[in-house]
Amino acid sequence: MAEDEIKVSAPGRLCLLGEHQDYFGLSIIAMAINRRITISGRKRNDHHLKIDLPDTDERDEFHLGQELPYRQERDYLRSTVNILFREGIWPEIGWDCSITGSIPINSGTASSSALVVAWTKFLLEAAKHPLANNPQALAELSFKAEVKEFKEPGGKMDHFSSSLGGLIHLSFSPKFKITKFKTSLQEFVLADSLEKKDTTGLLSYIKTNVYQAVASLRKKVKNFNLNTPLNRETLAEINKLEEEKKRLLLGTLLTRDLIGEGTKAFQARNFNHQHFGDLLNRQHQILRDYLHISTSKIEEMIKTSLQAGALGAKINGSGGGGCIFAYAPQKANKVAKALENMGTKAYIVKMDYGVKRER
Repeated sequence: MAEDEIKVSAPGRLCLLGEHQDYFGLSIIAMAINRRITISGRKRNDHHLKIDLPDTDERDEFHLGQELPYRQERDYLRSTVNILFREGIWPEIGWDCSITGSIPINSGTASSSALVVAWTKFLLEAAKHPLANNPQALAELSFKAEVKEFKEPGGKMDHFSSSLGGLIHLSFSPKFKITKFKTSLQEFVLADSLEKKDTTGLLSYIKTNVYQAVASLRKKVKNFNLNTPLNRETLAEINKLEEEKKRLLLGTLLTRDLIGEGTKAFQARNFNHQHFGDLLNRQHQILRDYLHISTSKIEEMIKTSLQAGALGAKINGSGGGGCIFAYAPQKANKVAKALENMGTKAYIVKMDYGVKRER
């Protein structure tokens, strides 16, 4: 392995079950996919770090060993450098870097998180730091660089999915726990609606209203929180809330309970592909009818996928546009073609490994 070259890559992800759950400390089930961000670097003879992003026609350059000013909103490459600098970590020598990717951008498949995870891994490798081989530490550092640094409302699902890879269940209560599932999942079709979305605005809107609904319920239901079971008494009080808060809170709680079903499905000795497809359809219905994060084009894409033979389909990520995915064992080519025929960009994807040094 040449000491003067580093190449790393990190995957995007599908949120199988659990949109808008992780930032409430509720469980999610997510899967890394074989659409990746790749960073290649060659060592320099000075202390400058030069970055080229040909996919977006962007560039950056700065001197190592100091905290950097931000040039733009959500300046993730610089925030990652700053987070590591505060930890006393930075490469001793400069690098020329190129960043490319195959993940749809701003479409709900965690392209920005994969970028930050890959960049964190690259910088730790360049600094020859032991945390480069600790996926959980990579995820936590990446979360700080992307979310905490800019006081964003998001959670940790994307960072852990991209760092760990495979199919994971993240549980945050009563304590943080990661479970990796082993299943016989087959091909998915990921399709980009090409509709732009406002991820941060939508997350903030849902988070604010759900927390306000919880605060109101605590006046009526003793010790109510987002882990409280949906019994008759609780449901009666939820139904007294103003419509918007009632709808968003119920969507959050119904998704929470659906993830419990999904966990059992993945733990079963014999994985039932049709049942999994049904869970995806039910998740999408909750996201559409309670969280209102679908669009007319997304609905048409879901319908087209199911008519072409997919077992289940749903919106992927924060919603309001972006991507859907369909679970389509033995029918992936047919589903992808049907989706492309309606003017979307479709990809056949499968489960993939986490962030990795390739060279």
